[in-house]
Amino acid sequence: MTKMRLTVSIWEEDGVYVSRCQELEVASCGDSPQEALDNIQEAIELSLENARVLGIIQDLEPSLTSRHKFTSVIEVEG
Repeated sequence: MTKMRLTVSIWEEDGVYVSRCQELEVASCGDSPQEALDNIQEAIELSLENARVLGIIQDLEPSLTSRHKFTSVIEVEG
């Protein structure tokens, strides 16, 4: 099995912790950061299983297996 490197962001929104995987565009939430992380892991696993069933996993592999990923926070006025 290929090792996948995924990026997960977690933030607090109205008392709930939202978690999002940027590569798969999958989101979940929880009452704590750990619960949000546990829930996004389950959502990721289900998303990957679905991609395998649909035969589209190979389309996702470049973003899932890249060794070098860069994230940044920027501020804009809006």
